[in-house]
Amino acid sequence: MHRAGFVNIVGNPNVGKSTLMNALVGERLSIITSKAQTTRHRIMGIVNGDDFQIVYSDTPGVLKPNYKLQEQMLEFSRSALVDADVLLYVTDVQDTPDKNADFLEKVKRIANSSKNGLTAQRSDSAAVQQQASPAVFLVINKIDLTTQETLERLVEYWHKQLPKAQVFPISAQERFGVEQLFEAIKAALPESPPFFDKDQLTDKPARFFVDEIIREKILLNYDKEIPYSVEVELEAFHEEEKLIRISAIIFVERDSQKGIIIGKAGSALKRVGSQARRDIEAFFGKLVFLQLFVKVDKDWRSSQSRLRHYGYDLN
Repeated sequence: MHRAGFVNIVGNPNVGKSTLMNALVGERLSIITSKAQTTRHRIMGIVNGDDFQIVYSDTPGVLKPNYKLQEQMLEFSRSALVDADVLLYVTDVQDTPDKNADFLEKVKRIANSSKNGLTAQRSDSAAVQQQASPAVFLVINKIDLTTQETLERLVEYWHKQLPKAQVFPISAQERFGVEQLFEAIKAALPESPPFFDKDQLTDKPARFFVDEIIREKILLNYDKEIPYSVEVELEAFHEEEKLIRISAIIFVERDSQKGIIIGKAGSALKRVGSQARRDIEAFFGKLVFLQLFVKVDKDWRSSQSRLRHYGYDLN
């Protein structure tokens, strides 16, 4: 018997969804920073075994949108509620439970309509086949940052909010509880042949991860609105036997932002380039020659045509 299914990770910003995704996949696919709105796309990570295939999907943090880019980010999160075999709703010990209550209400409806009581307790095929809706697992992350007493209160609270969901206290950063969550996910998967080739790691092309690594370094090196006004686009990607030559454009919305990104005598841009190059080399296992340029694309975050150009799937 072979099991396969889609496991979608949703929740509020900064609760550790991307860290959990990377821990479950065993590869660094999603970029991670302490800033909200780090993840902008749905990113798939595929884990294969002899008798299973798990297709994880990391999603942007749920937010109230202020411009078209955020509207599409929210749509990515909403879409994850309707195409999952297992839904991981991630919170943490510092999260405000009633933040984005409308989205949580949707999760509650899914949990109440699913047969989580069966799939959480049993791994036999009869239980899985009876499941009409996604199994919902409530994941409490960052438990290494709280006390046992506080954790017990949180577990009790979430049991009341989602009585049919199995609750998993974990620390994705410390890998505590991740293996138990992984085994429960496998048990909840439906019987199915694989959806992707067994040697495939993600649905995204290599170029996508170069963009993301550069954007991660911008998030880490700049404050306020600057990182959120940035989009990265590869101009060239030439892979040789021992070297990859990459040229990328960093787009901003204002001329003033362009100056900040570049910095005095190009120092800020050089720092971003050096940090990104090291991570890209680690990702591909090859030396990298990286060139970065900065251009203005005025108000691109609010332009439907520009968002579509940058790969955001707008309806």
